[in-house]
Amino acid sequence: MDASQADAYLSRIGADRPAVPDAAALRDLQFRHLLAVPFENLSIHLGEEIVLTQEALLAKVVGARRGGFCYELNGLFGALLTELGYPVSLFAARVFGKDGVPGPPFDHLALRVEAAGPWLVDVGFGRFTQHPIRLDSREDQPDPSGVFRVVDAPGGDLDILKDGVPEYRLEQRPRELADFEPTCWWQRTSPASHFTRSLVCSLLTPTGRITLSGTSLITTEGEERQEREVARDELLAVYRDSFGVVLDRLPVQPAAPEESN
Repeated sequence: MDASQADAYLSRIGADRPAVPDAAALRDLQFRHLLAVPFENLSIHLGEEIVLTQEALLAKVVGARRGGFCYELNGLFGALLTELGYPVSLFAARVFGKDGVPGPPFDHLALRVEAAGPWLVDVGFGRFTQHPIRLDSREDQPDPSGVFRVVDAPGGDLDILKDGVPEYRLEQRPRELADFEPTCWWQRTSPASHFTRSLVCSLLTPTGRITLSGTSLITTEGEERQEREVARDELLAVYRDSFGVVLDRLPVQPAAPEESN
């Protein structure tokens, strides 16, 4: 990523180029990114390719003002931070299921960023940290989204907990963005992937979060939660007005799973 591309990216998230790549600027960049760029899997249901190159991701997130999922959002944000002077490593993670068992390798991509210490930065996990958290601390780390803790796990990995519940198991071996291509392909094509079985667009707001899950629009402000069904002829306007995502057609709604007898 060159300087002009980085400046366009910074404009996309409403941020200034930091004078120095320090922890305060990193905190501001992550928060602004979460307020501007939605977590969404619309490409899967629009029949669009997901290409993990800087050029393709810049065209999507910056040029087309879209969002994406972890490989896209953290992959591109890591490139921005690198251009701004931060040492960045891409780490693979295994997301914990409801059964408390971590999923397959490369299930998720997160960032380790150095700024007077190692920080976990993640703009691609939906409802997660609003600010970076220290990877070298084993104490509770309060965040507006909850209380986070880093716990040592087997094999030198780290478990990332939110409000006492494991979210994902983080490797500590640096990876390349291309290493995530096989799992990205599986996530966007396999009938077993939750991304092919769900349709979501979600964005942090200054007072909470707004999410369009299928045709259900969920708005939270503080402790208040409202949900309503959106008519089909309203959906394109909701994507545009609530998330800044301009589409020329609707993504195909995944079929409901069949009930077993």
